[in-house]
Amino acid sequence: MPEKAWRWPNFSPAEIACRGTGKLLINEPALDKLQALRDWLVKPLIVRSAYRSPEHNRAVGGATGSKHMDGAAFDIAMSNHDPVAFEAAARAVGFLGFGFYPRSGFIHVDLGPARQWGERFPVRATAFAAENPPAREVLAESRTMKGGGAAGMATLGAAGVEVAQSFLSETQTAILPLVPHLDTLRRVFIAVALGGIADTIYARLNDWQQRLR
Repeated sequence: MPEKAWRWPNFSPAEIACRGTGKLLINEPALDKLQALRDWLVKPLIVRSAYRSPEHNRAVGGATGSKHMDGAAFDIAMSNHDPVAFEAAARAVGFLGFGFYPRSGFIHVDLGPARQWGERFPVRATAFAAENPPAREVLAESRTMKGGGAAGMATLGAAGVEVAQSFLSETQTAILPLVPHLDTLRRVFIAVALGGIADTIYARLNDWQQRLR
């Protein structure tokens, strides 16, 4: 096969040639659809069988009018594909004939006429397990989040009180009696902040101990 004449980059002549005789029959519309399917799926297609010479087709027990003998059929392994997604993509690019062989692990596709045979592959389990919520607490009820939030809010409150206290002391002599009360309020905010930090640390340690069990 002249290299320049081969225009299907993801396949080689050896993949398409008859497995029994090595003969090659190029069916351009079929190979165009095979390449389109490869481009659609963006995954390698493992071709188990493509063109079959009449003698090889008889040897393997192929149908008398098998499309393999026209170079218009391909048996594709499902070891690296989801059969449902593969079938949908194959139909989308224009394949019309489908044969399902779950025990042998491949799907037959051809140019038609439109038909199908065999039992479809069983639905595969999802590749990723469902994400479980945290065992100890959900995020919205997290003691760590609550403790950290309380500490942050209290720290901001204490800082705000200190600013207000300084401002009143310097500019509002008429309400100087309020300044000691603001000082007390600042101490309360600081105590709340320290309590929040302590609760956060405790929650973190407790989570760590739970993971070690």
